[in-house]
Amino acid sequence: MKKVMLAACVLFSALCLTSCEDEELSKSTYALQESASVVTWKGYSPALYHDGSFQVQSQDIQVVDGKVTSGTFTIPIATIENFDLPDEVKPMLLEHLKSPDFFNLALHPTASFRITKMQPLASASEGANNTVTGDFTMLGQTHPISFPANIRLQGSNLKLEASFKLDRTKWGMTYAADPALGDHHILPEVDIQLDLTASRK
Repeated sequence: MKKVMLAACVLFSALCLTSCEDEELSKSTYALQESASVVTWKGYSPALYHDGSFQVQSQDIQVVDGKVTSGTFTIPIATIENFDLPDEVKPMLLEHLKSPDFFNLALHPTASFRITKMQPLASASEGANNTVTGDFTMLGQTHPISFPANIRLQGSNLKLEASFKLDRTKWGMTYAADPALGDHHILPEVDIQLDLTASRK
């Protein structure tokens, strides 16, 4: 009888251990590799465009059963870069973008995005396999946005790639948004591209 009880206890302990291990494996936290992650932007007027990038940070991307369920991403506005202008002119544009006309760095040093929903796409469209929905905060205002994304788990790494348009005027960034300005008009929509790599913590 004692042997039967001992065997039962050992079996129960093994089952509990296996269950705990499975639960631990099914839930993981990822952090962005900041050197391998970037947000690129491209803004337009009727006559020209400017493009550049921001750095992005995140330490709390949650993955459950191989699917991203939540995460918060922070964009330090001071990291803004420009790609298209000569080095001697580039600082003028960047300082203007940091001014109250645009990002108002002094009052709003960061923008952020918090995932609220992740919906798998029934069929891949232009490389996307999920629709990402979340709250984007900029200039002290928060509004929901959704965009298609390609999300892949590769061993202990997570890749997220996405391209979409963002209407800056919804967050109060209305500088030069009047079409009557002609060639000096800056279009409301900005092209955004995400290229993010995260590692399991």
